[in-house]
Amino acid sequence: MRMSEEEANSLTIARRVDARCDEFEHALAVGLPRSIESFLVGLEGEDRLTLLVELLVIEIDARLARHERPVVSDYSTRFPELSVEHISGILGNAQLVEDALVGRKLHIYQCVSLVGAGAMGRVYLALHDDLQRHCALKVLSPRRGTCDAEYVARFQQEGQAAASLIHPNIVTLHAVGQKAGTHFLEMEYIQGRSLQQLIREEGPLPTDRALRLATMVADGLAAAHRAGIVHRDVKPDNVMVTRSGVAKIGDFGLAKRVLTAGKSSRDQAICGTPNYMAPELFQGQDASPASDVYALGLCLFQMLIGKLPWQDSSLTQLARSGRQEEVPNIRDLRPELSLELAECVALMTALNPADRPVDAVAASLLLHEVLGMERDLESLLIEAFSSDPTVTWVRNGEIYCVMRRLPNNRQHQVFLEPTQHSATERVLMIYAICCPATPSFYEQALMQNGVVMHGSLAIREIDGQKMFVMINAYPRSTVAPEEIRRSVLEIAAHADQVEHQLTGQDHN
Repeated sequence: MRMSEEEANSLTIARRVDARCDEFEHALAVGLPRSIESFLVGLEGEDRLTLLVELLVIEIDARLARHERPVVSDYSTRFPELSVEHISGILGNAQLVEDALVGRKLHIYQCVSLVGAGAMGRVYLALHDDLQRHCALKVLSPRRGTCDAEYVARFQQEGQAAASLIHPNIVTLHAVGQKAGTHFLEMEYIQGRSLQQLIREEGPLPTDRALRLATMVADGLAAAHRAGIVHRDVKPDNVMVTRSGVAKIGDFGLAKRVLTAGKSSRDQAICGTPNYMAPELFQGQDASPASDVYALGLCLFQMLIGKLPWQDSSLTQLARSGRQEEVPNIRDLRPELSLELAECVALMTALNPADRPVDAVAASLLLHEVLGMERDLESLLIEAFSSDPTVTWVRNGEIYCVMRRLPNNRQHQVFLEPTQHSATERVLMIYAICCPATPSFYEQALMQNGVVMHGSLAIREIDGQKMFVMINAYPRSTVAPEEIRRSVLEIAAHADQVEHQLTGQDHN
């Protein structure tokens, strides 16, 4: 039966609305600054109103997922064609959906709390009834589940493929299923934060830590590439860092589609997040292990510099910069970074895929070679003090300040500072400031060296003033967690003892 002209027009409008909704969803998911108004350009009457309602639902849902609380007044002025009652209804429905699963059961999973969300779905902390263990339950957006059969099929098929990947640096996928039309993935629950959150909260990371995290992600990707699986959406949001400092890459096979105006839907399919897509993907080539390597190179750049090389606001601008611009030399932005590290980033982000490591296996070998045997200080501190509640630390650039709580409500700071020598000559200085180096205290202070097990008392100029410091040093490349633990505890105790004996104060 031939479709009537009216039916054909309705189908065309529906497809146009779906296409713009898809693009708007993706822009929100990847942080591109796009407004609802920009998607309504060129539409009038019922077409505009239909799309406006759809976009409003998507934006409100995304804002609720970010724990924002939109109110009617946010939208009533911007969109006078919608009544206050209509906007209130949309808000009420969205808030009901937001909490619909919390405290309820989906199949064999008791949903405890919402831990993350985006345009594509929500992730809940859930309790598996049969196994009595916690897991992360990712639930596909109802709109995706009912309106995009192709996406659902890929969600299931590639989810099953990812479930075969068992590796310490991959988020384990336990099950793929559906219940009453709701599609879900059961995943390993990771207590920690995403790499994106880590970069946002801490800024540029120390070289050793950035390299170690990138190497762990490369190791996980290498396992996928060996199994013939291309991730297609490598980015910091898809990497979880556990509380013990282990990086795990997740969301395998959940590639996003980005729709660009003026092309057929068949030609429009572009996999990935635009800011991390390799140049060849904008030219219509298929995703490959080399495009995963490019995205990993950008993640390493972001860890080292604190931001991406470009922050364009539209797909057209991203495609242009992705095709034509080389990634800046990291030494131009951080001159202290090594030449071999700069060459590593440049190789991984080469414009021509033939100039990059062919896959994550080769990228892993490259990163391990640059990293060497040296462990990052963060992981050393975690291993040394993860079970000691009296010790906490913060980082300032490359220097770590460790706070040790002591008896009698006293405390003392110990600093871990790597020297700026070549990799083979670098030393880790572990020291604590005692008090000003007053000459009348010299004899009494030096007598302390006879009872110090780790390090010794010395005089060091700090901020233009001579100070007594308790100090120890180790070769940076071979220092072990137990050496750090013993030195920090001993140095904190003896430095505090010197400070107390010589000044009676507790300043440090």
